[in-house]
Amino acid sequence: MGVLEDKANARLFYKYLSKVYDQINPFIWNEEMRDAALEWLAIEQGDRVLDVGCGTGFATEGLLRYTDNIHGLDQSRHQMEKAFEKFGTREKVRFYRGDAERLPFADDAFDVVWSSGSIEYWPNPVDALAEFRRVVKPGHRVLVVGPDYPNSRVFQELADAIMLFYDETEAQRMFEEAGFVDIEHHIQQAYPGSPRAITTIARAPEE
Repeated sequence: MGVLEDKANARLFYKYLSKVYDQINPFIWNEEMRDAALEWLAIEQGDRVLDVGCGTGFATEGLLRYTDNIHGLDQSRHQMEKAFEKFGTREKVRFYRGDAERLPFADDAFDVVWSSGSIEYWPNPVDALAEFRRVVKPGHRVLVVGPDYPNSRVFQELADAIMLFYDETEAQRMFEEAGFVDIEHHIQQAYPGSPRAITTIARAPEE
């Protein structure tokens, strides 16, 4: 387990990263990548969407173009304070401070669950994905963006020491273990040589 898969370490990390997150993020996960993922997900107006690990609200901004029923959850108070500056606390988006592995919502509460740039910090990703399946309506979809596993052995060892990196095979295993079906994976990259993202879309089974 990487050092940032510890929740306390991740909160401390984001206490400082939150100050520059919006400046750094485009080099790894930019608007073009986000907008492509939004098109794959095909959110409809009126859909109730949960943004897990919403952070400063970068994905939330894109989600608001599709529906005005957005709920953002994050464990970092400092990241959420940046989001409050953009959206207010209860005006455009309903915000919750919480844990991806123990979502504070009822079963079948959402039409869509989205999470970008968060899974790499979860100590138990399958548990969190199972929570996604619990709170999304049967037959509806979730989207998760995480860091694709590096090709270089040196970078693999470094990645493993920091946080969760995974490839398509591991993503498939995690989503299947969490009970999802119709699983598809997309590799995204901001520019040649930059870190790759793996974007997975999956559907909760019909009851």
